[in-house]
Amino acid sequence: MCYLARMQNNRHEPQNDETDGSRLSEMASEVASTVVRVAGDIALVIGQDGVIRSVADGSLPLAGSGATWVGRPWADTVSDTMRRKVESLLQEAQEHGVSRRRELNHIAAEGRDIPVSWAAVRLGHHGPLLAVGRDLRAVSAIQQRFVEAQKDLERDYWQRRNAEAHYRLLFQVANDAVLVLNAESGIVLDANPAAGALFGHTGSSWAGLPLGPFIDPTARPVLDELLVTARTSGHAAEVRLRTASLGTALDVSATPFSSEGRHCLLLRARRAEDLATGMPDMLDFIGQTPDAVVVTDTTGRVLWANPAFVEMCQAPDESRIKGHAIADVLGDPHHQWAQLLARVRARGIVGSTTVQMRLADSTAVSADVSAALLAEGDQEHIGFTLRATAHAAAAAGAAQNLALDVSALTAQMGQATLAQLLAEASLLVESHFIQAALQAAGGRLDGAAHTLRISSQTLVERMKRLGLPLPAPTGSEGLPALAS
Repeated sequence: MCYLARMQNNRHEPQNDETDGSRLSEMASEVASTVVRVAGDIALVIGQDGVIRSVADGSLPLAGSGATWVGRPWADTVSDTMRRKVESLLQEAQEHGVSRRRELNHIAAEGRDIPVSWAAVRLGHHGPLLAVGRDLRAVSAIQQRFVEAQKDLERDYWQRRNAEAHYRLLFQVANDAVLVLNAESGIVLDANPAAGALFGHTGSSWAGLPLGPFIDPTARPVLDELLVTARTSGHAAEVRLRTASLGTALDVSATPFSSEGRHCLLLRARRAEDLATGMPDMLDFIGQTPDAVVVTDTTGRVLWANPAFVEMCQAPDESRIKGHAIADVLGDPHHQWAQLLARVRARGIVGSTTVQMRLADSTAVSADVSAALLAEGDQEHIGFTLRATAHAAAAAGAAQNLALDVSALTAQMGQATLAQLLAEASLLVESHFIQAALQAAGGRLDGAAHTLRISSQTLVERMKRLGLPLPAPTGSEGLPALAS
């Protein structure tokens, strides 16, 4: 191609140029065949009128389309958006003897476009054009795979980001201290149980107390500034300060909201080191905490939940309950959830409240529920923590029975060795723990195994060794009938 171009533009030997150009023009088809063998996948001989005179396919034919192009204008072989590029390429080759390389999309027989990179050279001053093309389908496929790989990476990145935000919010619901303050006076109106442990308050109630005495004296001006900023700006603000009792570093945010006609501030506080908690630590905590934790929108539809809540709902996984009303997945025989949601929206926080539930297998369960409004800018969610009270009742009953059995063992002193008595006592304790866990889990092996922090297989082996009857297996038919 370069040699041919130089021949057309050699200004010093015009007679030779005309002679050589004429020869090339006469041998255009042979030249095309030779060039395509060494330099391209396809070559065209094109007249000055833009009509294809001959086609030379290389070792990689252009999907068999080239043979049908003879006698057709070159512009008719490309997609409509490419016609202008063909005209520009032909004009440039006619005027300058050689064209720049351009990429064109040709219409294949099966209907899909074939990308080809073209360059053209004029054979003689008045001769035809020789256009040589390279099939770019392999390059295009590589580019497409690269784009798809980038999309996969971006999709994985955002999935990880969403999962991290999901578990971080659940982690905060289970750990953060939440307090509702009067916006004008700064007096505490209500607080969740975590607030007492975090701020060092040992009393049973926060109502009517100022928050200032629980803050390190040097940090109280910072707290005052936070409250004033949130109250006057109408937007959330956050500071870092230390508690008075333990000197714990806290990150405290304040969000203004209205509660029962009063202007209030919703304070959320967490240990500063909790913000640095890594994803594995959060996953470990959310997976092992005995409390059921769930985050809903303000209408009560489930957004995210931890494994304990999924187990409480008797669902196979979290996706089964997402988007469903919390009252539907837990059962609401006394219509308590609607009232609870209204109280959280109105007051910002609801302390420990007993809620009656009826699960999918018709088991009646009561749970201690705490709830708090989670205000993040313009978005509001509600976080719930639930602890089934059946666990405590089962543990109390098991302890009473265990005491009676230990008394019976004590009566055997003098008739058996200490080693024998200890071995018997160990079996009794193990048996009672397993039965209590099964009772609290409604007879479900997986629930009892989760409570005892062992695998279901290990639990089955221990029950067989102790001679305890295995509960009847339960399948997915006990799940709530939720819409897909």
